[in-house]
Amino acid sequence: MRIFGIDPGSRVTGYGIIDTQGNKSIYVGSGVIVTKTKEFHKRLHVIFKEIETLMAQNQPDVAANENVFMHQNADSGLKLGQAKAAAICGTFKSGLTVYEYAARQVKQAVVGKGSAEKEQVQYMVKIILGIKNRELRLDESDALAIAICHAHS
Repeated sequence: MRIFGIDPGSRVTGYGIIDTQGNKSIYVGSGVIVTKTKEFHKRLHVIFKEIETLMAQNQPDVAANENVFMHQNADSGLKLGQAKAAAICGTFKSGLTVYEYAARQVKQAVVGKGSAEKEQVQYMVKIILGIKNRELRLDESDALAIAICHAHS
């Protein structure tokens, strides 16, 4: 099964793709979608189009993303929710099911504790997937962690 993980963000959206066979997860690819424009609606459009393109290129069976949690700043939380919606809409043409996981659930699945730091998640993602000669941005490793969480669910 091919899983496409998404870590939504209005400025940087991470994505990660893994194949799973039983309890083994294999790294396929990952990256970030960086939205450089200041106009928010154009950033959402970039996220939508890039996810749509990545879906067509990679042909995943399912997608998984992180639930939006409410920030102290409500405006930031709303923007994050809109970025997540743009990413989900980018999966529609593929017709696949999109699953959602809480951040604590993802950290628990990958690190073993729900309060793990991003760097701990990044380290464990590299160990689990056997990534040795490639640096991962935190947004990439978070997206891969979401995919691994789905694989373990």
